[in-house]
Amino acid sequence: MSVAYSSGEHRRRPSPPDLVVLAVGTLLVLAGAVGLVPPSAALALAVAAGSAVACVRLSWLAGTPVTPSAPAPSAGPVPPVRVGAAQPAWSGAGAPPGGAAHASVCMEHRPPAATEPSPPTGRHARRLALSRRVVASLDAAVLAAGLTVAVLPLTEAAHRPPVVLMGLAVVAALQAVGLFRLPGRSRLAGPQRLRRTVDVVGLGVSLIFAGWVLLPAGQVPPLARTVSVAGAAGLAVLVVAALADRRHRPGAALCRAGAAATLSGLAGLAVLLAYAAPERAVLTVVPPLVAGALLTAAGARRASVGEALRPDGPPATWPRVTAPAGIAALAAGHHLWAVGEFTAPAIALGLAVIPPMVLQELLTAADHRRHAERLIAREARLRELVGDLDERDQRARTVRRLTATDQLTGLATRRELLRGLAGRDAGKPPGTLLVVDLHRLSMVNDGSGHAVGDEVLVEVAGRLRADCGPADLVARLTGDELAVLTDVGPVLAYALATRLIAALTEPYPLPGGATRLQATVGLAETAGGDPEDVLRQADLARRRAVQLGRDRVEWYDAYLEEQLVRRLDLERELPGAIARGELDLVYQPVLALADRLPVGTEALLRWRSPVLGTVLPAELLPVAEDLDLVGEVGRWVLHRACRQLAEWSDGGRELWMSVNVGPRELAAPDFVPRTATALAAYGVPADRLVVEVAEPAVVAAELPTVVARLAGLRSLGVRTALDDFRAEHASLAQLRKLPIDLLKVGPHLVGAAGDAQRPLIDVVVSLGDRLGVDVVVEGLESEAGVAGARRAGCRYGQGFALARPATAERVEAWFEELPSTSR
Repeated sequence: MSVAYSSGEHRRRPSPPDLVVLAVGTLLVLAGAVGLVPPSAALALAVAAGSAVACVRLSWLAGTPVTPSAPAPSAGPVPPVRVGAAQPAWSGAGAPPGGAAHASVCMEHRPPAATEPSPPTGRHARRLALSRRVVASLDAAVLAAGLTVAVLPLTEAAHRPPVVLMGLAVVAALQAVGLFRLPGRSRLAGPQRLRRTVDVVGLGVSLIFAGWVLLPAGQVPPLARTVSVAGAAGLAVLVVAALADRRHRPGAALCRAGAAATLSGLAGLAVLLAYAAPERAVLTVVPPLVAGALLTAAGARRASVGEALRPDGPPATWPRVTAPAGIAALAAGHHLWAVGEFTAPAIALGLAVIPPMVLQELLTAADHRRHAERLIAREARLRELVGDLDERDQRARTVRRLTATDQLTGLATRRELLRGLAGRDAGKPPGTLLVVDLHRLSMVNDGSGHAVGDEVLVEVAGRLRADCGPADLVARLTGDELAVLTDVGPVLAYALATRLIAALTEPYPLPGGATRLQATVGLAETAGGDPEDVLRQADLARRRAVQLGRDRVEWYDAYLEEQLVRRLDLERELPGAIARGELDLVYQPVLALADRLPVGTEALLRWRSPVLGTVLPAELLPVAEDLDLVGEVGRWVLHRACRQLAEWSDGGRELWMSVNVGPRELAAPDFVPRTATALAAYGVPADRLVVEVAEPAVVAAELPTVVARLAGLRSLGVRTALDDFRAEHASLAQLRKLPIDLLKVGPHLVGAAGDAQRPLIDVVVSLGDRLGVDVVVEGLESEAGVAGARRAGCRYGQGFALARPATAERVEAWFEELPSTSR
């Protein structure tokens, strides 16, 4: 019988209580058969055990209020009912885990009080009340059957047949009430009603014939005759209904099968008692009575949880047609073997079996013909749909091909690239994603037109395909960003990226000339996460390559992502930092090496961000350049430095103030007038201001522009300095062209005594003396370095060994200890 499990499936095997009942019943039957126990007592005990278990299950079902919103206390979830399935009116009722029989010993399986649902109302309340009445009727029927058998040992032999007959009538009435009101019953159509009637008549006549010929010869007691005919008719109705509902309502089918077994057992018991059969013969009714009780309880529980319907098919010939014929044939054969001849009524009953069987065959043939017609119609419709689907599929493939391909270059789109990343086999070694960024393509569009730019893009796509493997996926992400998805590992992927840069930077023919593009490539392994994450990682590596310079390849790593996140935070917070008052200057004194007296200070920029902490110029200025904030930051530094210099000058300190200027700020046309305005605004003598520009920036910028700006500053009286002087041959040759007053070199040029660098610093100092340029050694962090700079003839120095950068207040306190001297 059906037992629910946590998986939601119904496995047809007995539960432990069922096995116990069957084992006890078998032992009692054997004990009664061998005379250890009176047969009537064995019968009563076996049937009572089965009825008790079934009654407990049915009573639990009838008394458990469960609403659809609360799960039934069963071992598994209620199986879903497919569309078109009959919904049980009591689908909320459930049973204890592991089978309903556990309710007798596991009352803790009831839902806890904290999860009890609210009382049902309205239509659901009526359906729930109906379901309880149905279960109560079946429970009463099982109880009545058990009591009927249980009282037999206590009843005199002469009164036992009436008791069984009365019990049979009560059980039949209660079962009729319960079975008729089982949930899910639907109105039958005309052909179905006719088939059901023919099936009942055929099976009923065959059962009546079997009962007639199997009864002992001679006078038939009225009780036996009545019970045999009525029982055969009732059994036929129940069996046909159970077979008809085994797919549509399997729970109801089990209930009807249990009722049929119970009625057949009671009817058999009544016939045996009417014929005064041997006492041990009553043990033959134990199996149908016990099985009937258990099947009734199992069917009620199965109907309560609902079941998915099976697909319909043509009506089965077995057992509707075969069963009546088989029953009649077996009964007739037994009668011929036992008696040898048939009476006229028996012959009439045997012939009466034939017409229903013929009619059943005709109805079955008609059903099969209609089913075949429906199949042919479905096949025709399916062929029509397949034709439509083929046409739709062709259109869908066309649309998919168009959406998966870039219309200009013929490369894959971003969506197709992500699909390729998602479809990679997890068992294969990780591949590599390359994101390629083209530079200067916008210049081609602006200079030669977008049509020429499109031709260049087509050529770029061709070069990419030529250098990539046949299995590589080449895609276009945006206007000037492309990607390559390859299966090769890191080494070969890096080599591929290098080849792509070499191929993409070759000249592209244009009308009237040729042009070159630049490219950067970011790489990321495909094992780095989902497709969007892999694409993001490769793009972060590309951005890093752009920041470090073009025509280069960069790999993604976690530290790179941290740097880029930091960069994004800087870009988000820097705008508005001046307005919020977050920029600040610290000052590092510059000392004369001869007497270690302060002669000037260098203004160093600091960004005191409440979000990012203190940010140094090496990190701040590149962001400011990308955001085009260099001019704004430079103006603030110049004005703040001039104001501080004015304050110190008012205090009698004759110091210079040096400020660092980048190449973009120096190349601005209004830089010289802006400097003059700042000097005038704070009344600072021009010779007290020193503008520093780094030598690498001078090399990268246009030299005539730098020379013009430095000359303009000197015309104002502002002194100029060349910072980070490298003392190379080209630097020494370029020194003659720059109008500067100070030359700042690093401590690496000033070695210890006997160092090989000494001739080089000697050349720098000698050249500075000839050009009238004072040498400042910066970055002095030890006394040995200070001594070496002084020994080399350098005039000024700065560094941690002399004085650390500090705020204006701390520098002023330091000045109080050392008198200042103008140098």
